[in-house]
Amino acid sequence: MATYKGIQGFTIQNLSADPTDGNEGQVWYNSTSNVWKVQEATAVGAWASGNNMNTARIDFQGAGTQTAALGAGGYAAPGKTGATEEYNGSTWSNNPTGLNTPRSQLATAGTQTATLGFGGNIHPGVTGATETYDGSTWTSNPTGLNTARRAWGGAGTQTAALGFGGYTTTVVGTTEEYDGSTWTANPTGLNTARWLFAGCGTQTAALAFGGNDGTANIGTTEEYNGSTWTANPTGLNTARRGLSGAGTQTSALAFGGTPPATGATEEYDGSTWTSSPVSMNTARGYLGGCGTQASGLAFGGTTPPFTAATEEWTGPGALVTKTITVS
Repeated sequence: MATYKGIQGFTIQNLSADPTDGNEGQVWYNSTSNVWKVQEATAVGAWASGNNMNTARIDFQGAGTQTAALGAGGYAAPGKTGATEEYNGSTWSNNPTGLNTPRSQLATAGTQTATLGFGGNIHPGVTGATETYDGSTWTSNPTGLNTARRAWGGAGTQTAALGFGGYTTTVVGTTEEYDGSTWTANPTGLNTARWLFAGCGTQTAALAFGGNDGTANIGTTEEYNGSTWTANPTGLNTARRGLSGAGTQTSALAFGGTPPATGATEEYDGSTWTSSPVSMNTARGYLGGCGTQASGLAFGGTTPPFTAATEEWTGPGALVTKTITVS
């Protein structure tokens, strides 16, 4: 009679806790819970609800990862805010030190402990103010943007950032690069000027998608190679504004947007957007987001009304632990 060891070449492990570095198809016995378990790869992505933010808000930005995220600024009743919150994978915590220039519709780049916040809406008017966050405090940079603007895209890191598009007194496509101290305007801007869109990636490999071109909502996608933007003939399947995104130029995630408020989720492989059959649990626009295509995070926004809801995305192909039912 064939045995598991004879077929697989090894025996089933008896473990007191589930492994954190398992492989697809791995089987083990959990002696603590007294059940058999297996690692499976998910066929489709899924959104799972997390704990709410402390302050419901819209028109703000996020930075970092699914387990170490930052949400800063935005519009929360009764007006613009500089409030900053950090997420540890389960709970949002308020930082008593917010942005020095409270604003909405800013752009961000970087990680939870090394974030760059730039531009935005100061109600009324726009700002070019740039600030850095070190995990506890925001510090203003005396050198701001060359073109003050709001509702635009950001990508990169705190010391190598990219800002593009947005709204001044009209929709623009202007692009600027940041070297850790100074912003430099790139003479080549977006092919399609837009605002209220999403961006992700790095300073030399960025992605811009969706938004509004001043006339209509668009799904247009563009890629940046460090000097020039190139339009991709294949845009988002759901044209929208007020969406958020995560990931890289060749592995991106788009989610949310308006109008009407949507939970539509799409994945980008460097050439084509594919709609996920799974939408966010809370359809919303003007939300914050960060993370990767495989592990995204969505938070805040408006349904309407304003929401503090948080959701975590697990992309298709991710390993999940399943209990084996034995009869």
